[in-house]
Amino acid sequence: MANDLLEKGAIVQRDRETFAIAPHIPGGIIDPAGLRKIADVAEKYHAKALKLTSAQRIAIVGIAPEDIDNAWKDLGMKPGHAIGMCIRSVKICPGTTFCKRGKQDSVGVGLKLDEVYHGMEMPWKFKMGVSGCANSCAEPASKDIGLIGTTKGWKILVGGSSGAKPRVGQVLAENLSDDQAFKIIEDVVKYYKDQGKKMRLGDLIEDVGFENFKQAVL
Repeated sequence: MANDLLEKGAIVQRDRETFAIAPHIPGGIIDPAGLRKIADVAEKYHAKALKLTSAQRIAIVGIAPEDIDNAWKDLGMKPGHAIGMCIRSVKICPGTTFCKRGKQDSVGVGLKLDEVYHGMEMPWKFKMGVSGCANSCAEPASKDIGLIGTTKGWKILVGGSSGAKPRVGQVLAENLSDDQAFKIIEDVVKYYKDQGKKMRLGDLIEDVGFENFKQAVL
């Protein structure tokens, strides 16, 4: 029976014979040439489907194990960290770059967070979401760290989860500049890594108490 191949960024499918790979697409933003390349690779290696994922990636689903290495070589793209104990994704909305409702630059902030944190090893799986307004299209309240843009700056939520134990993130700080938000996120990530407990951030916050957590990271 086949298993996930973490070192190849490949996830075994239901048939236990084929795999899905998902190239990293920061913020889900890709140019037409990149999109064509993914389609070409999927066609060349007889993929069963292309799947738009909740982490703003395009998964190439149902390729044979012997084709995985060549598929990655043809793509020339880094794998998205869809599995493993790491920061798996930074989901972002169009923000002020594209959306008329945007209050803050979620694209700029989100891509910077992606550059710094995507794939970083963590005690447990970890996700981020960055939304440029209160509509929260990047679902920040259900992420370990979520940002919501307002007219006064960024609001940071922590401890959210949409997994087996759903949880709405708690407001950690508000009215922040980009730099202030980056610093707090850095401190939250460091605190979580230093604790080294194999649990989601929300469970850790529940374990230590929100006020104690807040004092430790602010």
